[in-house]
Amino acid sequence: MESMDLALKICKAASEKKASKIITMNMRDVMFSTDYFVICSAATATQVRAIADNIEEELDKAEIHFDHREGYSEGEWILLDYGDVVAHIFKTENREYYALEKLWGDAEITEYED
Repeated sequence: MESMDLALKICKAASEKKASKIITMNMRDVMFSTDYFVICSAATATQVRAIADNIEEELDKAEIHFDHREGYSEGEWILLDYGDVVAHIFKTENREYYALEKLWGDAEITEYED
C-alpha cells in the first residue's frame, strides 16, 4: 500500500471515532524515517484510546500492523508507528502544548475532509 493511501486510511478510521482537526503532514523532505504524520485530537483519554483502537482494528482488517505503539495506557498522546506513516492521537490540550505542526513547520500540511 502506498504511504499516502495508508495515511488516508488512518484519517478515515480516526474520523469514524469523531477525531477532530485531522491533518496529514508530508514528512518526506523533512525527515528520512517516515513519509507522513497523521495528527488528530480528542477531548478525553477514553476517546483518544477509542480512536487508536479503531485505527488498529481497521488496519488489521487490511493485514497492516503497527511496528510500535506508545502512550496507550495514559491516553494523553498515543503514537502508532506504521513505518511510512506515524499516527499521533492527542488529547486536545496536549496537542496544543507539543505543537508538532509548528515543530515540523517545514512539512506540507493537508486537512482531512470526510
